[in-house]
Amino acid sequence: MKAHGFPKAEHLCLRRDVERLFAPGHAAATAWPLRVVWRLDDKPRRGPAVKVLLSVSKRRLRRAVDRNRAKRQLREAYRLHKQTVWAEVVPDACLHVAFVWLAPRQTASAEVTAAMVRLLARIAGKLAVSAGTQAAETAGESGEAAAMAAFSAADTV
Repeated sequence: MKAHGFPKAEHLCLRRDVERLFAPGHAAATAWPLRVVWRLDDKPRRGPAVKVLLSVSKRRLRRAVDRNRAKRQLREAYRLHKQTVWAEVVPDACLHVAFVWLAPRQTASAEVTAAMVRLLARIAGKLAVSAGTQAAETAGESGEAAAMAAFSAADTV
């Protein structure tokens, strides 16, 4: 796999996976002009560890040229900074992520990239906290103490 690629295998395409991603129980965050929704599945994965969906609604950007440019900005920003999330995904787990465009007009590429970096860092932080909680529970620590440690760590992120 190329370090800065975004091959078709990493695209979230299956309707079943998209419905599961947006079902109750997902995690979400917003950094203008983007919203990110993600879900970590512990079941064995097929394909890459992270699959991504990019969505730019016609309701937000009416002209196809503007939607295509926004999707290109999202792809480029993700492609360049995806290692922050890939480093935190637990082996044999599958992370599904959706980036949704919120702005009603075009935004500068630097602003889109900055928002993408913030969101990817937030996801990576949450994954690190959940991995730390799982490691603490398997090491024999009580579930309540692990939950308190995860809660206090989540507040600092």
